[in-house]
Amino acid sequence: MSSGDTAEPGGPGAVPPLVTPWVLARVRGPSMSPTVRSGDRLLVRRAGAGRPVVDGDVVLARFPSRPGLLVVKRVRRAVRGGHWVEGDNAFVTDDSRAYGPAVVVGRVVARLWPRPGRLPGPQR
Repeated sequence: MSSGDTAEPGGPGAVPPLVTPWVLARVRGPSMSPTVRSGDRLLVRRAGAGRPVVDGDVVLARFPSRPGLLVVKRVRRAVRGGHWVEGDNAFVTDDSRAYGPAVVVGRVVARLWPRPGRLPGPQR
């Protein structure tokens, strides 16, 4: 699920894209509370060039320094090398404050379980 900002395949900082257009993600940890909570199941759509990522989107992302780690975060702004992403819970800093810019691989479309529905809009 990328916003079209994934690194060149095999290039420095390359992160693996999502294999399928749709993915189910399970949230672990409190970094996005109260928007999403640990245990929530999210429907995520692979981002593409036709759907640019905008500030405030909740996304699935990878950090080039930790390409095996998928995180659910909120986009704060576009930066060189990807996007600056942060969790909605300011007390948890496992986001761009610790790992730098992230590569967005997908956009969260909806929460499927336990409280089905769309996520709240951008947090400013």
